[in-house]
Amino acid sequence: MYADTLHPGEPETDASLVRRLIAARFPRWAGLPVERIDSIGTSNTLYRLGEDMVVRLPRTAGAAEDVEKEHTWLPRLAASLPVPVPTPLGRGAPAEGFPWPWSVHRWIDGEVPVEGDVTAPEALAADLADFVAALHRVDPAGGPPSYRSEPLAARDAATRTAIAELDGAVDAHAATAAWEEALRAPGPTGPPVWIHADLQPGNLLLARGRLCAVLDFGCAGLGDPAVDLLAAWYVLPAGARPLFRAALDVDDAAWARGRGWALSVALLELSYYRDRSPHMARVARHVIREVLLDRRP
Repeated sequence: MYADTLHPGEPETDASLVRRLIAARFPRWAGLPVERIDSIGTSNTLYRLGEDMVVRLPRTAGAAEDVEKEHTWLPRLAASLPVPVPTPLGRGAPAEGFPWPWSVHRWIDGEVPVEGDVTAPEALAADLADFVAALHRVDPAGGPPSYRSEPLAARDAATRTAIAELDGAVDAHAATAAWEEALRAPGPTGPPVWIHADLQPGNLLLARGRLCAVLDFGCAGLGDPAVDLLAAWYVLPAGARPLFRAALDVDDAAWARGRGWALSVALLELSYYRDRSPHMARVARHVIREVLLDRRP
């Protein structure tokens, strides 16, 4: 099943459009087969190009702004990271009725994990910690702010609005208590670091249960390292979270902020996607449950 139609004004695409775009911009690839990829991604529509490439067509103007950032920064980040990340191969301009820049990346094989249900949770926790630690060590000089670079408190109004809208669908009292607990945590004491900021199942690839690639750096940039801890609740089962935390040597304040980030992101996603994308809504509900269970004695 292809991704749900989520965005008003999203341009329609098909394999024929992709063939025309490729023929005009990259004629050396014009004869390669094009096939739409079964994807639940919300930022880009994906088309397989030949055996080893993927065409990424942004679904919104905001996602289109990420094309330049990814072409600039992904090659610089890749050398410092322990698993592959997308390799930009070419950038296209608006054409053939498609309104935004688009890109071609190297194809990476792997399986998308199911939230909280992975075959090698302890190994995956270690893999995720290795990736996060390596990314946070990358020289931040000149890096752009992350899409999620704001302090947690800046999300207070939006998060409380989402809780109110979801009252009945989630335990609003427990969600509010968990959110307020996160807000009481001290903020980061160091400078911003490189963060991925969206370590959700759809942005990870596994091979035999181990992390083999990290995708979609549209949210990446400089921010609070605690943002990347949201993977603990989005991806890992409860039993593997302590291993992830210990491997990163995370203190209580950062862990509380990370849990707050996971809760806030999931609440806003559920509020937006519950009538638009069954898959995204299911993931968000899972995360909210995990965060609330995580706080119980």
